[in-house]
Amino acid sequence: MAAGSASFRAGSAEVADRAVDDALAASFLGRLPPDLVTRLRAEGERADFPAGTVVYRPGSDPSAAVVVEGLMRVFMTSLGGRQLTVRYARPADVLGIAVLVGGPVDVGVQALAPSSVFRISARTLLAAAHRDPRVGWAIAEELNRRLFENLQQTAASAFGSVKQRLAAHLLDIASAQQQPGDRLAARVSQQELADAVGSVREVVARVLRDLRTAGIVSTASDRVLILDAARLHDESGDAGV
Repeated sequence: MAAGSASFRAGSAEVADRAVDDALAASFLGRLPPDLVTRLRAEGERADFPAGTVVYRPGSDPSAAVVVEGLMRVFMTSLGGRQLTVRYARPADVLGIAVLVGGPVDVGVQALAPSSVFRISARTLLAAAHRDPRVGWAIAEELNRRLFENLQQTAASAFGSVKQRLAAHLLDIASAQQQPGDRLAARVSQQELADAVGSVREVVARVLRDLRTAGIVSTASDRVLILDAARLHDESGDAGV
C-alpha cells in the first residue's frame, strides 16, 4: 500500500500503541508463532489516512497490512471507469494476503472513513510460511475464510432484503464519488435508489427513514450523507462473516 497521503509511525516507536497490538492479536496473525508476531510488529509501521484516500492502486507492489481503525473498501475498476466493490475491511482484517500468495491483481483500496493500517513485512511473512507449516496453514485458513466471505456477500447481494441491498448500494456509490477529505455521501435520488435495488420509492423512503432514525444517515433531495459507514456496512448483511 503505497498510494495516497498518509502519516507514518515506525513499529519500534509504537510499542505503546495499544490499537495496533489489539488489531494484530485479533487478526489471524495473532495465531502465528509468538516470535514471528513479535518480529512482524517490530518491522512494521502504522499509516494513518484521511477519509477518501486511495491507499493502494492497481499495479502497486504487493503488500499486506492489518486494519487498525476505520473502514476500508477493496474495489476493481473497469476499462470504462466503473467500480465494483470486492470487500470491506474493518479493524483486525488483513489486506493483501491473496496478493502475496497469488501475485498482483488489479484492485484498489480506499479509506471510507479516517483509517489506520499497520503494514507488515511481506518478505518476513512469506519466508516464515515456506519454513514453518503452521504459518502456511494459517494463511490457507485465512484465504478460505475470505472465500466464504465472498460467497456470503454474493448471496446477500442476490437474496438480501431491501435494506441490505440499499445499504450496500449506498456504500458503493458514495465511495465511488468520494474525494480525499470529503464526507461520505451518495449523490442519488430515492427513485434512482429504488431502481438500483429492484424496489419502489415508497419502500426506499421507509428504509431511509429507519436509517435516519438510527443515526446512520441523513438525507436531502439529491443525496444521502453517510454518518456512520461501519454501521451502514453492518446493515448490508456483510458484517460478522
